[in-house]
Amino acid sequence: MQQQQTKKEVEKTIEPVKEVEKPKKVSKPKSYKLASRDYKAEDTIIKVNDILIGGNNFIVIGGPCSVESHEQIFQCAQFAKENGTQILRGGCFKPRTSPYSFQGMGFDGLNELKSAGKKYEMPIITEVLSSEQVAEVALNSDIVQIGARNMQNFSLLKEVGRIHRPVMLKRGMMSSLDELLNAAEYILAHGNRQVILCERGIRTFETATRNTLDLSAIPFLKELTHLPIIVDPSHAIGVRDKVAPLAKAAKVVGAHGVMIEFHPDPDKALSDGEQSLTFEQYGELMKDLHAL
Repeated sequence: MQQQQTKKEVEKTIEPVKEVEKPKKVSKPKSYKLASRDYKAEDTIIKVNDILIGGNNFIVIGGPCSVESHEQIFQCAQFAKENGTQILRGGCFKPRTSPYSFQGMGFDGLNELKSAGKKYEMPIITEVLSSEQVAEVALNSDIVQIGARNMQNFSLLKEVGRIHRPVMLKRGMMSSLDELLNAAEYILAHGNRQVILCERGIRTFETATRNTLDLSAIPFLKELTHLPIIVDPSHAIGVRDKVAPLAKAAKVVGAHGVMIEFHPDPDKALSDGEQSLTFEQYGELMKDLHAL
């Protein structure tokens, strides 16, 4: 009877598998250069008056969706200041889905916003809708905002790239992070190196919320770019009672700040009242954010 082969004898008969050399990964060159960490490894920190945006700083931008009257914006500015808000927001030119909705007070609203910011010693931010508005809005505000609908309005991006004011660029409703960074590149490439990114939610299959806040974008963006990142939970969720948890989550996940809408009487607001916090809710949220 043939003796069984020992384990060592069997191993000798087996030809060792040759290790196949893995092809080296070739990283695809980024279409955005100035916005990338390859161009600038350290965080960009933008100074607006005495407020620092970026790095290890966390700021809150607060105020009403729209400037509606002298009394309303001054009331909001006072409350924002008393509760530790760093920057006052207020829409003066409103891009609305319906042409019959309130379109904002225009430059009259901007003058009121500027006066409120001056009285309570707060920088102001407001949205610009067209290239023709850029120069005057930049002259009267501290930060110029490009809304989600205009993220790929390239002529507008080039125009704000020529001004000497920080620009907050909101992510488009159906835009990828790559598209957001390329939009920022338009501004940077035209000379303005003071760009702030804003995650404000994207459209998905989910219908329970107005948009889906992509908090997973924050750590990815922080890896890809040196630019500061702000989160806008108000526009993302669209539901007043759900704004606070998302704002707190944004801080935990590493955002450089949040932008929150509040109103003296949200149910009577001329725009986006359903997502605007009451004064009481905003005050509680500010306490919670400071405690985190």
